[in-house]
Amino acid sequence: MPWMVDDLDTPAVLVDLDRVEANLRRAQDYADAHGLRYASLRYFNACGASERCGEHHDPETHLIPLILFTAQGRRESIAIFGDDYPTPDGTAIRDYIHIADLSQAHLLALDYLRRGGGNSEFINLGNGGGYSVKEVIDAARRVTGKTIEAVLAPRRAGDPSRLVANASKAHEVLGWNPQFPEIEKIIESAWTWHETHPNGYEK
Repeated sequence: MPWMVDDLDTPAVLVDLDRVEANLRRAQDYADAHGLRYASLRYFNACGASERCGEHHDPETHLIPLILFTAQGRRESIAIFGDDYPTPDGTAIRDYIHIADLSQAHLLALDYLRRGGGNSEFINLGNGGGYSVKEVIDAARRVTGKTIEAVLAPRRAGDPSRLVANASKAHEVLGWNPQFPEIEKIIESAWTWHETHPNGYEK
């Protein structure tokens, strides 16, 4: 079942409910006090790249860059944390969304607020279906043409088997439709960026 930000009965392993509820109240209280309207967008695994912008974290913890580092020979292997989840191939499923689609969602949210109609909204962004860890690795092998060694590791505590976004409100309220939902296209853009920026943003 796609997870939604207002599903506050979701198990605590998925989200810090106290923090979420506090943020919901804070945003609404501020809006009520000052007569403001807002659109709060929740992201699910932002990834991919444009010609100028890509992922560069230190240390890197995100799946797609780590897979691509392995393809580049910067890592020996990529770890798969558990293969016994109740999913088709046993590995955890996550939603991935291209940064270009995220940017478009922000512009549409600003336009929604500028038009002056409608209510303040909390809106999830994602592609809704999700891809398993093995599916992401296999897609990267196809895109890069590299072997990409994968090794099985124990599950990480608290990792849910499936975490995807129900983005129906984004479609209905903002008229948002992702242009890059395919994992191959997302990885292809990220691979191009990492190949042309081997040191990330460092010169």
